[in-house]
Amino acid sequence: MFSPLKKGDIIGIYSPSKPASVTAKARYERGKARLEKLGFVIKEGILTGKADFYRSGTPKERAEELNLLLRDSEVKMILPTMGGTNSNSMLPYLDYAAFKENPKILMGLSDVTAILLAMYAKTGIPVFHGPSVASTFGEFPPFVDFTEHYFKQLFMQQLKLPYKMPIPPIWTDDRINWLEKSSEKTQHKNAWITVQDGVAEGRLIGGNINTMCGFIGTPYFPTIKMGDVLLLEDTSKTIEVVEKNFAMLKLHGFFDKASAIILGKHEQYDDLGTGRKPYDVLIEQLEGRQIPIIADVDCSHTHPLHAMPLGLRVYVDASHKEIHFIEHWLS
Repeated sequence: MFSPLKKGDIIGIYSPSKPASVTAKARYERGKARLEKLGFVIKEGILTGKADFYRSGTPKERAEELNLLLRDSEVKMILPTMGGTNSNSMLPYLDYAAFKENPKILMGLSDVTAILLAMYAKTGIPVFHGPSVASTFGEFPPFVDFTEHYFKQLFMQQLKLPYKMPIPPIWTDDRINWLEKSSEKTQHKNAWITVQDGVAEGRLIGGNINTMCGFIGTPYFPTIKMGDVLLLEDTSKTIEVVEKNFAMLKLHGFFDKASAIILGKHEQYDDLGTGRKPYDVLIEQLEGRQIPIIADVDCSHTHPLHAMPLGLRVYVDASHKEIHFIEHWLS
């Protein structure tokens, strides 16, 4: 499907929403330099260094930036600089045929969920919920060191299956010194949480829930199938928004079809004094449905970050807090 990345390969970079190469320039340059240190050649998109207030360009301009990279046969991987809020406005203008004719590793998280799921829905080619250039590779050690290690394991060598997803020993969601490091971030001892016991195997699908609100029910959203494993994550939301978003998925029938749920760590979550976690709100929406659930998985906005293969089968053992990748994407 995809060849393992090697030194000298070209990684294309684009800005689907926030103009991170301008508003987070120091962090963007740091992330870019880390990728270059791994031996990659970086091809910056045509909107690099440009900004239209809250975005990098109009919907058509942003789509064209990505389309040029999709059409470039020398580009092996495409990464966003960062997410934002408006990637869904690009969906009508993307060149899905180019991605299908010349597949490449397409990755990102947060608002980029719209592009990932739309590409998968239109082509059936797996995509990856994972690191971005500025927001992820621009993070500071020791957290980014784990992220880089996972990246090399998943994309720079032939992965031996089944692959057991590792649990990093530490994590952080500190927002202090986001651009320039002047003090150490908090290191939390890491652990995943078994919310409901059980095991399941199925196609992994999902991403950022808030982003899903912007295009669910359209032709750009994949059909949720019986037995799917749902990957759900979000950032900086209050509990009332978390309830709204979980209820949206329930109303669309997601929970009637899911065989298991993986909840990413929720960066900067605000429980509004309730003491309730996002998984408490989820359990309420499930109304007694007994499906395996693992929470606080390191596949979201917190650091370190481990990429997840959307569109491929995974095995979830919630009882033992294990996630296994069981389907190849590298040839």
